[in-house]
Amino acid sequence: MKISDVVYSAGRSGYFNKDLLALKSHGRNNGSFVDGEPLTPGYKAIVQPGAILSVMLVLEDGSLAIGECADVIFSGLAGRDPLFAPAEHLPVLQSTVRAWLTGRDVTVFRSNADDIDRLEVEGHRLHTALRYGLTQALLAATALAARKTPAEVIAAEYGSTLGTKPVDLLASCHRGDALQLDRVIMKQAAVLPHASFTLAEDLGPNAIVLTDYVRSIAKRIREVGAPGYKPRIHLDLYGTLGDLFGDDLEGLANYMAGLVKEAAPFELLLESPVVAPTQARQIDVFKTLKRLLAERDAPVRLIADEWCNTLEDIRLFTEAGASDYVQIKTPDLGGINNSIEAVLFCKANGMRCCLGGTANETDLSARLTAQIALATGPDFMLTKPGIGADEGIMILTNEMLRTLAIVEHRN
Repeated sequence: MKISDVVYSAGRSGYFNKDLLALKSHGRNNGSFVDGEPLTPGYKAIVQPGAILSVMLVLEDGSLAIGECADVIFSGLAGRDPLFAPAEHLPVLQSTVRAWLTGRDVTVFRSNADDIDRLEVEGHRLHTALRYGLTQALLAATALAARKTPAEVIAAEYGSTLGTKPVDLLASCHRGDALQLDRVIMKQAAVLPHASFTLAEDLGPNAIVLTDYVRSIAKRIREVGAPGYKPRIHLDLYGTLGDLFGDDLEGLANYMAGLVKEAAPFELLLESPVVAPTQARQIDVFKTLKRLLAERDAPVRLIADEWCNTLEDIRLFTEAGASDYVQIKTPDLGGINNSIEAVLFCKANGMRCCLGGTANETDLSARLTAQIALATGPDFMLTKPGIGADEGIMILTNEMLRTLAIVEHRN
């Protein structure tokens, strides 16, 4: 089965792009807007609507295989590619990439994905968002040609074992939405609520706001959660605890040891409590925090995100034992072949992982991520697109259940 043509269409993502440097430097909240001038190249405003680009491969039999190019909310930060602007990439897509795709045999996914992920134009690899969407489309094409689900294609080509039940979900909620928190408790999300703290001032004096928030989540789960329901509490801190405590890692460890008690009896997972200025410093800080927390018998689980963007980065953090989990932020890894390999590498080397991504994706990229999860078995995956957890839970759960039903029917 070969590709006969390629069609592109620019569209909307499920969320926004945010210039975190400007947000932390001088941004002034104005509802959903943030007043002030952006600092990160490519941004026209500190907060702006996210954009995606659909890649539609027309196959010889007339069927369509679709992938969608998207970047993360805080693009251009901590080693990531710049803000994704679809119009800027259309010329290379219409020329070099179209020529590369047209006439290509899609019988096998892995080699095609590896090749497009490594493709260079004028000495540079394609933007990670492009590689993300192009490889999604190639996986969809191989699945169509083989008359299999994408998960079955991945398991066959990478030698993994297809799961027999849905992967746990991390329900991504707005921090200020108590009703949404209730709904994800009602739906028994395995991990919750992901709610973000992006500015040190959000934490309150001595991080009292964060402490109270963790206490309130644990209290609400105990009040209304079903008997036996014991989710993990996860928060994304975007380096705010590091901003508050500075170089006082002993003080930070003491605070985190107290925070884990507020979360009891639920396990506490903290993503990016510190964002260091370099990758080497990030690894050193996380390793030190792990040691200090162990000395305090404080079972806080650290999750690496910033500076852990690529397959090579994930291997580096894993080999260094620099965190308890890594977030495999799918758009940041470029080709989905890298996300597949990242999960399998983590599992083979004792690193727990979240197959994540960003609210700034689409329903289609989320469904393909669910296929990857079934084929590779991460510890949990992030609900997406958007930060309305209801929609993400629906999209990912139903995609996994449909796939499992199809596979069971065939067997």
